[in-house]
Amino acid sequence: MNYQDTINYLYNCYPMFEHVGGSAYKEGLDNSLALDEHFGHPHLSYKTIHVAGTNGKGSCSHSIAAILQNAGYKVGLYTSPHLVDFRERIRVDGVCISERDVTKFVESEKAFFEPLHPSFFELTTALALLYFKQQKVDIAVIEVGLGGRLDCTNIISPILSVITNISFDHTQFLGNTLAKIAGEKAGIIKDNTPVVVGEATPETRPVFEAVAKRHGAEIFFAEDAPEVITSKPCVAGGRDYDSKSFGFFHGELSGAYQTQNTNTVLSAINVLRGKIGDKGVLLNITDNNVRNGLANISHLTHLMGRWQLLADHPKTICDIGHNVAGWEYLAPQIKGQKYKTLRMVFGMVDDKDVNSVMAMLPKDAVYYWTQASTKRAIAATKIDELGKKHGLKGQIFDNVGKAYHEAKHDADTDDFIFIGGSNYIVADLLCLNDF
Repeated sequence: MNYQDTINYLYNCYPMFEHVGGSAYKEGLDNSLALDEHFGHPHLSYKTIHVAGTNGKGSCSHSIAAILQNAGYKVGLYTSPHLVDFRERIRVDGVCISERDVTKFVESEKAFFEPLHPSFFELTTALALLYFKQQKVDIAVIEVGLGGRLDCTNIISPILSVITNISFDHTQFLGNTLAKIAGEKAGIIKDNTPVVVGEATPETRPVFEAVAKRHGAEIFFAEDAPEVITSKPCVAGGRDYDSKSFGFFHGELSGAYQTQNTNTVLSAINVLRGKIGDKGVLLNITDNNVRNGLANISHLTHLMGRWQLLADHPKTICDIGHNVAGWEYLAPQIKGQKYKTLRMVFGMVDDKDVNSVMAMLPKDAVYYWTQASTKRAIAATKIDELGKKHGLKGQIFDNVGKAYHEAKHDADTDDFIFIGGSNYIVADLLCLNDF
């Protein structure tokens, strides 16, 4: 099998949530534990940090990895979904797993895993954990796929758990109240292992506290002792911060929501450095490592799709805004841009609260309704119908490329083009590779 044959095999033979939605979700850890035992519990060969949350877990995972890399550690990073290439999910010091390593894993191990009928994510997680052992990483940052308690990443024994925030998403699996969702996310809290919670609400805080107490886990709420004092966007991109422990520094990521993510990350770093908590110093990380890491995240880890600048004239931005909580930050940031005409390429998938998101979208924009190349995409015609109910007007395009190119064709140099609405819209856009 060559690499493309291998990827087609994985996509077609094993249910992939990104492609088919809920039918790919497997509740329980039986397959993950079986795979883990077969490979000799590879995650015990290195330290791990486990990151869960509704929004921000990708940005936080990349930020922590960048800081650790700058501190001289060999760092594995496991995230999902990918945007352009499957291999983005599994990186060591920012470098994607090789095509050969992916192919070799499938060729040599499918006789074992085929009878298990694992999901795509269960297989991918097993591959990542094994690859990090083979690469002899010092530490791996592991992002939860969905939820926490029953997510197949939840077989690891981390030195730190991080929960970014809780909002309504994937309610068909995680519950229809914030408390229920928090209970699932809190499932990553382990015995005697510190946990940092980025944002909590009166409904979720007692859940986290109760689970942490049950596990004897020291819990830190980043909002209670905020590291970030001020945060403001830079004209040239990114954000400038003043912080309590790290002084002034520049953060590369530009999204308004990165203020909360950065506060969560800095709290996590303080736990890892032994500056707060009873565990003592776990890792050797200097203030400069933190500042340099946060200033160079894309260079160190190759993060994409977070308020990513694609062009200056007209200013063109893409961002992953896949639920209401994300648009609470995105909508005002978009409205705050300077432009003659706002042009928005927009589409979503079928398990999101589309109506609530569309109620938050700017009324003065010209819309280019579209659909991503996933079976879960809502048809552009339906998006258009929903848009009209919210007083939003636009044209219909059956793929992201056509929508983007039309927006670009229509735009003057002082317009602003935004492309987003879901991971898959951004993924299809970046696959065009013509910026």
